[in-house]
Amino acid sequence: MSERYVLACIDDSTHASGVCAAASWAAARLAAPLELLHVLSKPRDADSTDASGQIGLGSRENLRAQLTELDEQRATLAQQHGRELLSAAKSEAQTVTTTSVATALRHGDLIESLVERESQARLVVLGKQGESQRDASPHLGSNLERVVRTLHTPILVTPTEFRAPTRLLLAFDGSRTTRRGVEMIAESPLLNGLVCHVVMIGAGTDDQRAELEWALNRLREGGIEAEGDVLAGEVDEVLGDYAAREEIDLMIMGAYGHSRIRQLLVGSTTTTMLRHSQVATLILR
Repeated sequence: MSERYVLACIDDSTHASGVCAAASWAAARLAAPLELLHVLSKPRDADSTDASGQIGLGSRENLRAQLTELDEQRATLAQQHGRELLSAAKSEAQTVTTTSVATALRHGDLIESLVERESQARLVVLGKQGESQRDASPHLGSNLERVVRTLHTPILVTPTEFRAPTRLLLAFDGSRTTRRGVEMIAESPLLNGLVCHVVMIGAGTDDQRAELEWALNRLREGGIEAEGDVLAGEVDEVLGDYAAREEIDLMIMGAYGHSRIRQLLVGSTTTTMLRHSQVATLILR
């Protein structure tokens, strides 16, 4: 694809359908092509198998040959399964978006594959958990934080089920980073026409009120219905309570920094929010 596209990470987890739905929605809103990516982990090296001990030389060679054959069978089955996953996801995506849908099956490390494609990706979509996580596990996927720390492209993190959002919550602190986030939201067709709630955490000073007013006006200029407030309290509690009260269906946050909001993705606060959130989160870099 020469045109910048939406890149969705598809695996065999319960989040795959949500990822596909979210990516299809985003591709349709952006009028952008969609690529569905499935990455197969590197196969085990048969030579690393410990066949030492009292086993005779002939038996060791026979065992090594059998292990190699099993690895080759596993690799063949994994490729077949990967192609089937991508085929099913493509069929599902094509019922939602009229833009072109491509698939890519790769071997190796997920992060490396994403880095290779990042320059052409407008948005990366992945689930909160991968196929290695149990369905009821309270933990986030092992690759999620690595992806967020590595990529500079906006990332949409989805729960098991995704529904097209209508009410958004933007965590804002008036910094240059989050002001850039407001500009990105206002200029992108992804969220055009939706309702955006802008929340600042603080004592409600005149400066904060002025920053909030700038954000609201800029979003309105971009065709987004915007409202917001400055609220006191702990960031995760305030945002969580506000999201539940206002029936928010998409959280928007910036990644990393030094303010209380931008620190969320460094420690346990955002981990907790992502873990318990039932809605998607758009992470801006």
